[in-house]
Amino acid sequence: MQIYIQARGFDLSAGLREHVERRIHFALNWAHQHVRKVSIRLSDLNGPRGGEDKCCSIQVAVLGSADVLIEDIQPDLYVAIDRATDRAGRTLARQVARQREHRHGSPRDGSTKNADIVGEAESTRAASSSFITRGK
Repeated sequence: MQIYIQARGFDLSAGLREHVERRIHFALNWAHQHVRKVSIRLSDLNGPRGGEDKCCSIQVAVLGSADVLIEDIQPDLYVAIDRATDRAGRTLARQVARQREHRHGSPRDGSTKNADIVGEAESTRAASSSFITRGK
């Protein structure tokens, strides 16, 4: 997984770079086989004026699927990074689950291709047996 970090409007300190890398690995490392690259843009939108203006934008390039784009704006850049990386991890998990579901089919599609026979209803009046099936 390639990680690119870019700072706009301020210098990227070694401590801040380390924090971003640690949070990205924590949030996305489980899906490293699905991720081509991660781009993080950190910016101070208002500059020296202050306010709720520290922005963390994350773009995750996912193999075989659309990119995941997350942005969070907070007064504290570390909080923006933490929130954005958490959301990126959750969003990627949903997207990977949808890919798996799409590739392997869904039990919601009504198919009984892999149905289990739960039980056989015995009937003394009926000449044939009835089966109750449940889709996996």
